[in-house]
Amino acid sequence: MADEIGKFRMRLEYVALRAVAGLVRLAPIDAAASVSAAAWRRLAPRYAKKRHERALANLRIAFPEKSEAERLAICMAHWENLGRVMVETMLIDRIIADTSRIEIRNPALLARYGGKLGSAIGVSLHMGNWELAIWPLASVGANPAAVYRSVKNPLVDSYLKRLRKDLYPGGLFGRGNEEQEDSEDRKTARVISDFVRRGGRLGLVCDQYYRRGIPVPFFAHLASTQPIAAIIARRVGARVWIARCKRIGTSTRFAIDMREVRVPRTSNIGQDIRDIQAEMLRQFEAWIRECPEQWMWGNRVWW
Repeated sequence: MADEIGKFRMRLEYVALRAVAGLVRLAPIDAAASVSAAAWRRLAPRYAKKRHERALANLRIAFPEKSEAERLAICMAHWENLGRVMVETMLIDRIIADTSRIEIRNPALLARYGGKLGSAIGVSLHMGNWELAIWPLASVGANPAAVYRSVKNPLVDSYLKRLRKDLYPGGLFGRGNEEQEDSEDRKTARVISDFVRRGGRLGLVCDQYYRRGIPVPFFAHLASTQPIAAIIARRVGARVWIARCKRIGTSTRFAIDMREVRVPRTSNIGQDIRDIQAEMLRQFEAWIRECPEQWMWGNRVWW
């Protein structure tokens, strides 16, 4: 009986999602995103109080020189950005089909390697619409894959994957929830390490707190974030590219900036990994300082 109830609930969730997505997809992209942004600005501080307070606490750590009013303004704008991202999640296939919506700021970096890219790991941060940060690799036929947090409902999970098939033609490697973190992370790490070793191009988002991470400076405080990109790159000889997807104004239009991170290979493996992490977070901090309202401040970062 419990299994049947669970299956019914999953079907109900799936039907509800498809109904909402159907309504969203009837509207122009920018109009739907603007409505969602306004709703999130109004409702998120009230109904996501814990994340709202965490966002403000993180802003106090990152910007102690700003007033409380300035930090609140950034926080409210970041909720608007997340509201847009929620709608864009259901429209991702339409967004990437309209190439005028995505500008790659430094295409010469891709052109330099041409068909000689080899194994590569693309690392991004939760900024703008971070899923689109992998687009430069997809747009040149590099067949990228990515790691993502699996949705418990397999019907919903499958639907969201289908929307992303052109963004991640190499597939999606699912992770479990936080309670399964140890076992799932080890399993995922083995799979993606083998994928990159065989010449794959992998996308990761690595700007959240990770309890087994390597502490490096981030906004003048030590932050432990996921080191898997640095570990795999150091181990298998892959390149590491970092990218941000910056929203243009408040529209569903984006500019993607990329740069390559040097991967040291000295006799001190631990220090090499720490140096890669530190360089990534230095660039992430610089990007966040440019447009703090576009970063996801409600995530765990420093604790």
